Amino acid sequence: MRFFWIPLLLIVLISCNEANSKRSDLLDYTPKNTSVIIKTGQFNGLKSSIKNNDLLNQLSETSSYKGLEVSLKNLDYFKPSNDFLICFSKDQNDSLQYAVIAKFEKNLFETDSIPNYMEESLTYDKKTITKSTINDATFYSTVIDSTFFASSSKTLVEAVFEQRPADSELKKIYNTTTNDKAFSVILKPENPFIKSIFIQDSLPLNHFTEYIALDVEMHQNNIQFNGITQANDSTESIINSFKGTVPQENQIQHITPSNSDGFLSMTFDSFKTFDTNLQHFRHTDTLIMDTPLFNDVIEIGVIYEDDKRAVVLNSIDVIATNDALLNDQSLTDTYREVKIYDFSQPELFQQKFSPLISFNKATNYCVIDQFFVFTNDKALLQNIISNYQNKTTLAEKDLYKNTKEAISDAASLLQFNNSGALKSILNRNFDASEDYNLPNYNASAIQFIYDTNFAHVNGILQKNKTKIHQNTISEVLNIKLDHQLLNDPQFVKNHITKQLDIVVQDVNNHLYLISNKGKILWKKQLQGPVLGQIEQIDMYKNGRLQLAFATPNHVYVLDRNGNEVKPFPLKFNDKITQPLAVYDYDKRKNYRLLVTQGKNLLMYDARGKSIKGFKFSGAKETIISKPEHFRRSGKDYIVFKTKDKLHILSRTGKTRVKTKTHNSFSEAPVFLYNNNFTTTTDTGDLISTDTRGGVSIKNLNLSKDHSLATTSKTLVAQTENKLTIKDKTTELDFGQYSKPGLFYINNKIYVSTTDIHANKVYLFDSQSELLPNFPVYGNGPMALENIDKDNKLEFVTKGENNSIILYQIN
Repeated sequence: MRFFWIPLLLIVLISCNEANSKRSDLLDYTPKNTSVIIKTGQFNGLKSSIKNNDLLNQLSETSSYKGLEVSLKNLDYFKPSNDFLICFSKDQNDSLQYAVIAKFEKNLFETDSIPNYMEESLTYDKKTITKSTINDATFYSTVIDSTFFASSSKTLVEAVFEQRPADSELKKIYNTTTNDKAFSVILKPENPFIKSIFIQDSLPLNHFTEYIALDVEMHQNNIQFNGITQANDSTESIINSFKGTVPQENQIQHITPSNSDGFLSMTFDSFKTFDTNLQHFRHTDTLIMDTPLFNDVIEIGVIYEDDKRAVVLNSIDVIATNDALLNDQSLTDTYREVKIYDFSQPELFQQKFSPLISFNKATNYCVIDQFFVFTNDKALLQNIISNYQNKTTLAEKDLYKNTKEAISDAASLLQFNNSGALKSILNRNFDASEDYNLPNYNASAIQFIYDTNFAHVNGILQKNKTKIHQNTISEVLNIKLDHQLLNDPQFVKNHITKQLDIVVQDVNNHLYLISNKGKILWKKQLQGPVLGQIEQIDMYKNGRLQLAFATPNHVYVLDRNGNEVKPFPLKFNDKITQPLAVYDYDKRKNYRLLVTQGKNLLMYDARGKSIKGFKFSGAKETIISKPEHFRRSGKDYIVFKTKDKLHILSRTGKTRVKTKTHNSFSEAPVFLYNNNFTTTTDTGDLISTDTRGGVSIKNLNLSKDHSLATTSKTLVAQTENKLTIKDKTTELDFGQYSKPGLFYINNKIYVSTTDIHANKVYLFDSQSELLPNFPVYGNGPMALENIDKDNKLEFVTKGENNSIILYQIN
């Protein structure tokens, strides 16, 4: 470790004297031949998103993916806390090279924990470069003006010393990206990595536009992106053919058969403007092609089916468009009372719209409402007619409707693909011999919406959503973490979306916040395991919630982004022995944080200041339950247990109720049940204490190894394989069961338990009836809530030892 940091520190000192003051941004250090730039402010979250994305998991078996994974293996050892750039380029030998750029920080690249690590100090023009080798992979690094630069290519590191700042066009497009997505990607002109994003191979990306900047969000079952693209007027970029036009609502999906491979739709408010722009890209005589056929057309599209093509015109004046076809009224066939005519200009569409349309065999056409459909294949024409009449077009299908959530209704250019078309696009860009078959990805779309001198870009690659049937249970997410789980996942409120997210910890004491869409929002290293449940507080009384919890020697308060809220964390020399208790006595957000240390209690306010008025003098024995707060008849009670005594305190820590008997208690929590403070003895008896100290004991026939949970009126007890809800006992299969979960949602009681050995999660109603389709697979207790805006309940539980599963009850 020491040998790695000494040369880097020397480099920092040297670089300060030779600084190029013009290079102020990370972007200024990107190699000049960079073709793709990936920017992320959440590098750990990005790695987790890649690991959990179903599409990338399916592609991970291809040699192209594996080759990239091997090339970037060393990136696993970087731990940036701020923006991190990954740049891709090709060298003179057409080999992939990468560079990473970040602000230099102490923990960016820690070598102590890296196996088989070797390094060597090199000199270039009196500057130091560090050569690092991990196993058989080597990269080179240096530091310039407190900026860390590393690359697989020594040549790129040498060049960065004299490199000039990034050009203004690149900076402008780069500055349109945001930091609230998994990552952003910038594609520079003349990109060698991506040949085309269209079904039609006559539309290469390098001719379509120049710069593209996208913010990308990755969920388990889809990848969504949005951003902008821009091309100078001086370049022959096809996107500029839409300049000066206003996008119209795309309608081609209403006539595209659901069994087609997809479609391409182009819209405009003025065909004359669009046609004039397009003249820059075609090399045919415009006078020969002059025709009134397109004068009243606001949308032109192509329907794809295998190698068949159909061109569609969407007219706002059907009569006028029909008049333009008076010379093509030779009836050749009729299908389902739709007349099919010969068309005498088969090459018209290619001549008029090249390179956007390359189809040159339009020998027949028909008219269906406002749509004029041209093709050379009567079977395709009949398929279009029958799907339109049967209302089985793409517009009617859920797979298309689901993509509409990610794109706009009106676009200058819209392409929709099924899995077959997606496979063709991937084959064109990567190794065609690979198997890019993705049958579950039957709905992907990309659109361009032209604005003033640039175009908005939106798109989605989405896995088919399985049709949900009533009374079924569907698996929504299965999220893999970097390490084994330490505790059970729970739900926490998201004050921004008004929904619920998931929080969980792994065995390396990393705490994860995961959205209900499956995105790992952040991962934070903690100093120890979280004790019990994580609480939430509104520390500043502004509606923004923080996470509050204890580890064995710290009390944490974290904001929505995982940042520590000052003055937290509070550090304790003596061990904290119970979960953090959070009280809001008067529901005015004047929180009290109660810390348990063996026999003692310490109380703090939400700003971490000790409450002087709390005077608990300590228990005689170790406190064995989390102190609970109950309010009855306007009075506050803080209740907890030692082995032989139930303590009932006031707000100030003084004894409020003296109990009249001593018992040997279990470690079950204390509940307020039937207006009494209720728990169990270590022999399994139910013991209830009223506010005067009176005690009643009831034999529940529980064994010593038992669990208890209650609401104010419902009691649940479990012993071995017997689960009792109210007074009804259900005998489960023999196994090892988790503590029961008791949930009160929408005026209904739900009770859960999990057979850890058999990996079965059970859910019962208040009458001890097992809900339909339970048990389901799971490896720990569930958390049950309605986490989103629908009326269906979801629950989260452990899956494999390093994963969590989110289910939905339909």
